[in-house]
Amino acid sequence: MSANNSLIHPTAVIHPSAHLGTEVQIGPYAVIGENVTLGQKTIVGPHAVIEHAIIGEESHIHPGAFVGTPPQDLKYKGEKTHVKIGSKTVIRECVTINRGTEASGATVIGDGCLLMAYSHVAHDCVIGNHVIMANVSTLAGHVHVGDGAVIGGLSAIHQFTRVGPMAMLGGGSMVASDVAPFCMVQGDRAQIVGLNVVGLRRRGLSREHLSALKTAFKTVFYSALTLEQALKQIDSLPSVPEVKIFADFFRQSTRGFCRPDRSKSTAAVLEDAD
Repeated sequence: MSANNSLIHPTAVIHPSAHLGTEVQIGPYAVIGENVTLGQKTIVGPHAVIEHAIIGEESHIHPGAFVGTPPQDLKYKGEKTHVKIGSKTVIRECVTINRGTEASGATVIGDGCLLMAYSHVAHDCVIGNHVIMANVSTLAGHVHVGDGAVIGGLSAIHQFTRVGPMAMLGGGSMVASDVAPFCMVQGDRAQIVGLNVVGLRRRGLSREHLSALKTAFKTVFYSALTLEQALKQIDSLPSVPEVKIFADFFRQSTRGFCRPDRSKSTAAVLEDAD
């Protein structure tokens, strides 16, 4: 254990194998277990439990969070696996993050994420950068979440499902199929309700690129074309990075994907996209 210039409460329990960066803070009764690395200036709150985890710099683990605990998988037999969390990620109170299984070896969370209170990340999930999980949102095993996605409170995502970059899930969504990049979904079972226009504008997406993405959206979801035909038509459009990400996501889908309610017009779904 190393702890240069760190502030460690005397009641904290720290395993000899733990590696602590400089200026780490560990609160009362926290438990830093076996095979843990805490990056520089990371803060661990009271009563938090961390084991088998690598956590980047300036992250904040709030009171009562459990990071790196064994997966809730009946097939797990104690294999050596871990959790990896990036820098400047915030784990709020009572969040649970299980370590991986032998399937992938790790549960991975990127930089700059916010996991709000009581959210859960199961084994072998991969979460990108700047993802927000609101209170009591839940990921089953092997879920992949793209950069910048927002997962609403009380929502649940089925195992092996993918959520694309900059997607937004409404509160209480039950998601059993892939969620396309830049799209908003809600409901049980979740349906597409539009593009995440506000989020895209905040990220600086130009009007021209947004217009191209709207065209791709309508081609996939509101044309009479098959998916294969729709993707070929999208490939003929002028090259726009967001459109390529959107189209490639469908080519990689194995679970199927959320679709809009076709009883609603395209204009109704995209009314805020102009």
